[in-house]
Amino acid sequence: MNHLTALGFDYGKARIGVAVINTLTGVATPQSVIAARDGAPDWDAITRCLQEWKPARLVVGMPRKLDSSASAMQEPIERFIRQLQGRYQLPVDVVSEQLSSREAEQRLKLARQAAANAKYAKKKSTGGRRHHSRKLDAGICPWTTRTITSTH
Repeated sequence: MNHLTALGFDYGKARIGVAVINTLTGVATPQSVIAARDGAPDWDAITRCLQEWKPARLVVGMPRKLDSSASAMQEPIERFIRQLQGRYQLPVDVVSEQLSSREAEQRLKLARQAAANAKYAKKKSTGGRRHHSRKLDAGICPWTTRTITSTH
């Protein structure tokens, strides 16, 4: 199996996300965000990305509504795809992003919940004492901003 590099684009009217895709593993690694003005991409920045990564193909995400109908971004993204094809003469694959934003939000929410649960469990296991005792050992009073000085 040939290992090819692809560049993925997440088009937006203000910003365009760029990721390098390892076609062997299918993993996309975010690389940069390119500014766009009034929906016009920074073509010099995109060209630099292509020169750096030398992709064999390009991939562009296409958001869809839950009922699979076209989103408001479909026309601007299709224009971006045509411009990519015309400028760089590379194949462009379009991938559905129908649930990608919702999935990303759910993963972020779960990660935050897990972090909060771990913090709560740690605080509960130490009874909150560990944090205060370290501050006292360092000569800092945990309930004020004053430093405790020893009279011994």
